[in-house]
Amino acid sequence: MTPIPSDRLDAILTRHDIVTATLSAGSADSDSFVQLSRELAELDGVVAAIHAYRAAATNLAEIEALIDEPGGDAEMRALAAAEKPDAEAGLEAAHKALQVILLPKDAADEKSAILEIRAGTGGDEAALFAGDLFRMYAKYADLKGWKVDVISESEGTVGGYREVIAEVKGKGVFAKLKFESGAHRVQRVPDTEAQGRIHTSAATVAVLPEAEEVDIVVNDADLKIDTMRSQGAGGQHVNKTESAIRITHMPSGIVIFVQEERSQHKNRARAMSLLRSKLYDAERTAKDAVRAADRKSQVGSGDRSERIRTYNFPQARVTDHRINLTLYKLEEVLAGEALDELVDALITEHQVELMAAEGMA
Repeated sequence: MTPIPSDRLDAILTRHDIVTATLSAGSADSDSFVQLSRELAELDGVVAAIHAYRAAATNLAEIEALIDEPGGDAEMRALAAAEKPDAEAGLEAAHKALQVILLPKDAADEKSAILEIRAGTGGDEAALFAGDLFRMYAKYADLKGWKVDVISESEGTVGGYREVIAEVKGKGVFAKLKFESGAHRVQRVPDTEAQGRIHTSAATVAVLPEAEEVDIVVNDADLKIDTMRSQGAGGQHVNKTESAIRITHMPSGIVIFVQEERSQHKNRARAMSLLRSKLYDAERTAKDAVRAADRKSQVGSGDRSERIRTYNFPQARVTDHRINLTLYKLEEVLAGEALDELVDALITEHQVELMAAEGMA
């Protein structure tokens, strides 16, 4: 195990005491109170991990002292020797837990997310696959107690989606879904295939952290806002009301079009939320590229053109190519039930990469 410097742990404990004392004294103004409360909530978990680590280290040291004590009671030494493997395992587990909690935090991890899915190569079959992916994430969100709201959708000619954009609201959504960004590939026999040949199609997934106004400032002078009538099914309302909103952010060239709501005000709010998220994601991606210039992350490269996963129907398997993990649980993954097995493995691999970068491994 790589030792964790005691002075670093002591500094965290001292900071925890200072924040706790400041909040208890009631001397912080409203803005500082909110900021300190958030800091305390984060520190509480770290402090608990530090105490668990130090308790495990003390326990092992006491056991080793009993074993090595000259002239000690033979029965006590035997008992201590029997307990030592469990104590070593306990210290290793506490050490790993502390390492993970001390890793640099992604400020966006606790945020909700914007999920974008677009059909790629494969025509109608790609659109159907995009629909399968959206249902997979919607079912997964339901299992997690998250809420999914469609912002924009463009249906395929035979079903599925050419494009669908949705908000996924809940605590920690981005942390769970951020490694889903990339090209997803499907291999199966389409219903329209008379010869029974396997076709390969693709869809791209992008997961953006949902940005709040405090995260990114948008200058109204940089925006070109157009209103228009909604397109598609919707009856008389679609024909008579200019509720659809198109916002163009001129410095970046990003264009957002939203027409799902009947209210122009609601569509504008959703369009602005999506624009902020795209600008925030672009800013984060640029910073991540600078930080990662000296190393290539296997999991979190952020390259959304990279093929990350294959869903093979004839063999009922799903393979994530970044970590070489194959599950023969295709139906369970698409139902959202086994998606955590992929998500958690990706998170673990990313933590290993971060530990190596931080010199912890």
